[in-house]
Amino acid sequence: MRIPPLPADQWDDTVDAALKGMLPRWRRNPENASTVLSTLVQHPALTQAYLSFNVYILFNSTLSGRLRELMILRIATLADCAYEVSHHRALGKDAGLTEEEIEAAIRGEGRSVSDRIALAAVDELENSSRISDGTWSELSEHFDEKQRMDLVFTAGSYRMLATAINSFDIQLEDER
Repeated sequence: MRIPPLPADQWDDTVDAALKGMLPRWRRNPENASTVLSTLVQHPALTQAYLSFNVYILFNSTLSGRLRELMILRIATLADCAYEVSHHRALGKDAGLTEEEIEAAIRGEGRSVSDRIALAAVDELENSSRISDGTWSELSEHFDEKQRMDLVFTAGSYRMLATAINSFDIQLEDER
């Protein structure tokens, strides 16, 4: 790994402060933290800023957890981020996705029209950093303005995280 996880004995008050916006069960828990979180806390100020935004995406977005997970699986696949794909397979199942839906999302396919349009938007964002007018118009038939905004920011947030994971060479927990 280019940036290793912060060792448990170095998790201090600055790490606690960086993690304060997360759910209490995830705070200051180096033994059970993911390698992503353990690596990000090497830079507490950045971690605090990013997690504040990410907590919104995960828990307060206007998108359903199911759709969010479909999108994350697709963006992680397009970014060639095995770590995100692995973690979001499990989170997708927790959000109600079947194995077939997970595999379809990875391929960019959805079971409903709204799923397919959202995944097409993810592909466009990855390919050109823009949703085309035609896809935007189709999204508008299924998602309100706030949902469309959350869709763009969800894809961007998880693309950014995939970039960090890949660049820092963060390994899956069982590969450490």
